[in-house]
Amino acid sequence: MAIWQRAHSLEKLTEQAQNTAAANLGIEYTEIGENFLKGRMPVDHRTIQPHGILHGGSSVLLAETLGSVAANLCLGSENMAAVGLDINANHIRPVASGWVYGTARPIHVGATTQVWEIVIENEQGKTVCVSRLTMAVVKARPRTPSNT
Repeated sequence: MAIWQRAHSLEKLTEQAQNTAAANLGIEYTEIGENFLKGRMPVDHRTIQPHGILHGGSSVLLAETLGSVAANLCLGSENMAAVGLDINANHIRPVASGWVYGTARPIHVGATTQVWEIVIENEQGKTVCVSRLTMAVVKARPRTPSNT
């Protein structure tokens, strides 16, 4: 049974990501399953560090993007929002080119907190990074031109 409470599609997620850090790094949503969200990010001039390999911060941005979007899709009320409370990441192996692929899966989806695990792999399916994201579920702030 699907965990999602909000209407979603890959097209809608892509539209919502316009003019964000995720869009600027080239992150794309690739699949929404019953209990997971997948995406990918290029390893290129936007996402590498000076040594020519994927920047750990880029991996964390991919992880938080996938986990945050997934967490918000689990909320039944538009009056609530899931916001990042804590994230950690273990960087396992370097990547110098191509794409990395992330999969966000829930560990806990509660009324006030959510915990997500995001595994990032290279094109060969080898683990690049494992991240855990804790989300706080709070009352949503009204959208205004200054915070949209």
